[in-house]
Formats: sequence, structure tokens, C-alpha cells
Amino acid sequence: MKIAEVSKRYGVSTDTLRYYERIGLLRHVPRNKSGIRDYDVASCNAVEFVKCMRDAGMSIESLVEYMELLEQGDETTAARKELLMRQSGEIRERIVGLERALARLEYKIEHYDEVMKATERTLRAGE
Repeated sequence: MKIAEVSKRYGVSTDTLRYYERIGLLRHVPRNKSGIRDYDVASCNAVEFVKCMRDAGMSIESLVEYMELLEQGDETTAARKELLMRQSGEIRERIVGLERALARLEYKIEHYDEVMKATERTLRAGE
């Protein structure tokens, strides 16, 4: 699959894909005889993983560390798990914060509903 197709499929710009490759997030992207990137299933899976982790808020530095650990093989399984567990904890903290923010927004919306109803009653009473 060419870089433009991968870009479209995963919603990642071609410049970002090239950058990810340059810094080591996407390793071993195959190239055809002309030197053009030709993403295979493994490369596409890596793009999907990196995009998911970036969408989850994982830093580039942490992702690079994860991919370096992955390259080192099975002896880094515990370290990779720890890195992902740390990220999971950060996401859970953000979810709690978002839930608080959502509750506050819903409270304010209800408040405005009450204010609008009271205003409507006042206007009707004045007719």
C-alpha cells in the first residue's frame, strides 16, 4: 500500500508518516524497487497502533521508547507492559477529569433550562 493510501486509511498525513519513520516509530517500512514506500500488513498495524496511542495522549518519546523495547524482543515484555500500564493510568485520570467536566456542563445546561423557563413564564405573564 502506498503512503497516500495509508494516510487516507488511518487519517495521518504523509508528512507525519515520514516523520514517524524518521524518528523510529515506524520501523522497517518496505520499499519497492524504485525506493517508494510500500506498506505491508505489519507496517499498517504499526501505523494503527501509533495513531491509537497518539490519540490516547501518549507522548512521542514514550512511543519511541516502546518501539525500541519492542525491537529488543521478549526480554523487554515487562518494561513494555509497565509503559502501557502507565499510559492506561493517565487515560483513566483524564477520563475522571472529563466526567467531572461533563457533570458540570450538564448542571449548567439544566440551570439555563430553568432560567429560560422562568423567563418564558415572566414574558407570558406580562402579555
